[in-house]
Amino acid sequence: MADSPDKNKEDELAGTEQPFVQHLMELRDRLLYCCYGLAVAAALLAFWPGPSGLIDMIAMPIRAHMPHDAKLIAIGVFSPFFVPLKVLGMTAVLLALPWLMYQIWMFVSPGLYSHEKKFALPLIFFGSLLAYCGIAFVQFFVLDKMFGFIQRFTPASVAATPDISSYVEAILSLYIAFGCAFQVPIVVMLLVRFQIVTIEKLRDFRGYFVVLSFVVAAVLTPPDVVSQLALAIPMCLLYEIGIVAARYFVKHSAAPEERALDTTNR
Repeated sequence: MADSPDKNKEDELAGTEQPFVQHLMELRDRLLYCCYGLAVAAALLAFWPGPSGLIDMIAMPIRAHMPHDAKLIAIGVFSPFFVPLKVLGMTAVLLALPWLMYQIWMFVSPGLYSHEKKFALPLIFFGSLLAYCGIAFVQFFVLDKMFGFIQRFTPASVAATPDISSYVEAILSLYIAFGCAFQVPIVVMLLVRFQIVTIEKLRDFRGYFVVLSFVVAAVLTPPDVVSQLALAIPMCLLYEIGIVAARYFVKHSAAPEERALDTTNR
């Protein structure tokens, strides 16, 4: 019996195995490069706009709905010092995100086939772009609408002057929630690419995903209707985008033998 084409074809990764110690050294180098990138990003942000400038930027949405001379307060003794540093660190991570993703790519790329390398790197940077879009959506739309909604229910006898520490924690949780939620197209494409689900099953699951998105939004966002709708609706739209993109993604990221088999079946 003749051998199958898959058996006759030489594995392009054959002979590329590395000792475990060499993997650890490579991991160490990539972690150091990540730290260097974070240090450069933090230094740039410390120079401009500076920790205080970053606080002023992220406080703009809530201050727009406060009295003209009102300011956020700092209840903790060390809050005026540590909170700006915390914001600086988180912003440095966001600024260096493409560099961090690139280091992850450089670490795993030797173990990928050529057809896998073609789609892995675009997915990494596309995921970073979606994370930026989710955070920008929070900063320039969600926070403004959410605080406007909350302020309308604030009694006239109550002065809404939030603590800077609690405010930063609240918006950082929103940044993380929306940044992760905007990865829905990436997750959908990978599920289809690795044949965990089919596009037809994803379409059938559409109604359940709508319910799931509202449940996730209710858990991850504050208990107000505006922020919950602002998370659930984009998740539903991104789910549909992921279904459309998955068909194109699977077609152009398939291995050569998979394409040959698909052509033969046709």
